[in-house]
Amino acid sequence: MKFDTGALIVVLGVTACLTIGFARVAHGGYHGNTRIPAAAHKHISPRTVGQIPLPQGFTRTSLPQGSYGGWLRNFPLRRDNTVYLYNGQPIEDQRLHYAVLDISTGTKDLQQCADAIMRLRAEYYFSRGAYGKIEFIDGKTKYNFGKYLSSMVPTSDRHTIFMGFMENVFINCGTYTVDAMSNPILLSTMQPGDMFVKAGSPGHAMVVVDVATNAEGKKIYLLAQGFMPAQDMHIVINPMNPTLSPWYEITNEAQITTPGWVFGSKQLKRWD
Repeated sequence: MKFDTGALIVVLGVTACLTIGFARVAHGGYHGNTRIPAAAHKHISPRTVGQIPLPQGFTRTSLPQGSYGGWLRNFPLRRDNTVYLYNGQPIEDQRLHYAVLDISTGTKDLQQCADAIMRLRAEYYFSRGAYGKIEFIDGKTKYNFGKYLSSMVPTSDRHTIFMGFMENVFINCGTYTVDAMSNPILLSTMQPGDMFVKAGSPGHAMVVVDVATNAEGKKIYLLAQGFMPAQDMHIVINPMNPTLSPWYEITNEAQITTPGWVFGSKQLKRWD
């Protein structure tokens, strides 16, 4: 029997994220005495990640000018706070997110969890014209946008070419790619742009989009994700601490419980 390897990769990815979808019900704030809001606000006031209100006594950490973390902090939020699937339909449960990132999802079921993280990283380098730094690795195969762009017929619409390149990345790369291209770090060193990653089938990945501290040395952070089926990237609520939500606090606990996944404290990573 002849198999279409590209189709097989997509099927495996869907299987992994389907399992995550079930985990979303299991770990999405429905256990114990955890309270989930009735629904997300239809419209929100903050227009960027950096405008999301802080708990009293906290200030955002300083970031180098032009850094990836700073770019994420300045990322725009969509005024319409509804999460839509790639096919334009709203997801069934709108209670598990705080805000929606203002970035396209595409019309195919491709941009899921790790894909969203790779898309943000790639968009950052694209915005700086650093096309050669947009590179992802699947095993022994490298997908480099600089080389890809040089092989294309010249056009003024480079972003359209970029999105075609990223679709190929989404099909061939995933949580294993993000895991292999990053290094483990301590929670105490967390900064915007770091990621929680669990490679595999099932697997999941989320990105830290902002960090703040207070005078007592406590550190809090915001998490964003893509999900399956492919849907708008969004900042999640904190299902275990509605008072602090959408912020999460770094503690000595071994697990970080999010609406879609439970990560181990040692699964925080940073791009090479």
